[in-house]
Amino acid sequence: MAGISPQITNLVIILVMMQVSKRIPMEDSQTLMLIRAGYVLSNVVIISIYAYVHFLINKKKDMTTLKYVEQPQMGSTEEPKLVTTTNHKYDVEQMKALYKAQIMGVGMMAVMHLYFKYTNPLLIQSIIPLKGAFEGNEIKIHLFGKPAIGDLKRPFKAAAGFMSGLQGGAAPTQDKKTLEAAEKAGRGGAKEE
Repeated sequence: MAGISPQITNLVIILVMMQVSKRIPMEDSQTLMLIRAGYVLSNVVIISIYAYVHFLINKKKDMTTLKYVEQPQMGSTEEPKLVTTTNHKYDVEQMKALYKAQIMGVGMMAVMHLYFKYTNPLLIQSIIPLKGAFEGNEIKIHLFGKPAIGDLKRPFKAAAGFMSGLQGGAAPTQDKKTLEAAEKAGRGGAKEE
């Protein structure tokens, strides 16, 4: 599925897993335990991948300077901010965001499953986040050794999603003209150590 967008493949997986879940006896306690075990195993694999990639990032410790202009959130009155950091620091921040997103997903699933007694989402959430983990930019660069060019060039563009246009500002920019304008305006620019 090389040329197909991740959103399309996620939709196909959701539709297929919804049909599969209709045929699985969710009331059976042994089946339910197997589904729960699959969900836990999936999350352990994801966190293990993230921890290993984090280890590789710290081992490489790429101290190349990275400058970009961070755009404010849509509707905000803030000015674009110049960010000067290193590839290592940027990668570590991206990994922290991945950890946070994974923990929030597990928390939401825990509420849905334990409090509201929904079982079907456990099947879907055992597959989609695992697939997403392998599609992440940091994993592609550090685990699979792909060069950080094109879509993998830092700073990463926000993943195109259904609500991405409403949630955040424009993608960070690195063009020389924007960087110089932000430096002259004195917006940010303090190097993070």
